[in-house]
Amino acid sequence: MTRTGVWKKKSGSSVFEKVLATEKVAKTKSPRFYAPEDVKKPLAKKANIKPTKLRASITPGTVLILLAGHFKGKRVIFLKQLPSGLLLVSGPYAVNGVPMRRVNQAYVIATETKIDVSSVDVSKYDDSYFKGAKKEKKSGDSMFKEEAAKKELSADYLANQKAIDAALKPIIAKTKDLEAYLKAHFSLKDGDRPHLMKF
Repeated sequence: MTRTGVWKKKSGSSVFEKVLATEKVAKTKSPRFYAPEDVKKPLAKKANIKPTKLRASITPGTVLILLAGHFKGKRVIFLKQLPSGLLLVSGPYAVNGVPMRRVNQAYVIATETKIDVSSVDVSKYDDSYFKGAKKEKKSGDSMFKEEAAKKELSADYLANQKAIDAALKPIIAKTKDLEAYLKAHFSLKDGDRPHLMKF
């Protein structure tokens, strides 16, 4: 039992008398031992995850310039935005060697060149399509073993890439010099001012 309230000491004695007090029953028993360090409690997540807003300059069919990654400096065609907020793009592979891949819109430059890709079906491609199998944990003796054989792409993946290439190539052929533009590598030289350029 724990007592709370206002208590007053009697005059001429060491006895306290109750002026206004309430008694509360402890709901939980106090621990016998206390942890030597403070245990941090996880904070409640109140933030709502909002979908990534797509830049106004990026629309399906826009030619983008990649600024980072293995294909840095390559031009690609934007197909759609995935649920994760990443952009689905393709070179296409048959034109400049860039396969279907996901990129962050923070690492691309949107150009004024656009084509109509409404006839290209990309509805079946989502984030799970690009997630590979989980890697096995390496054991202590793995460093002495021979390197594993090179990973081969699945037949389904190659067939999908060929289908996208076949759908995009006739559209690219309708625009003069577009294929040469997609093949050209983007780079800057000393003295170039990218903030003043029009892409």
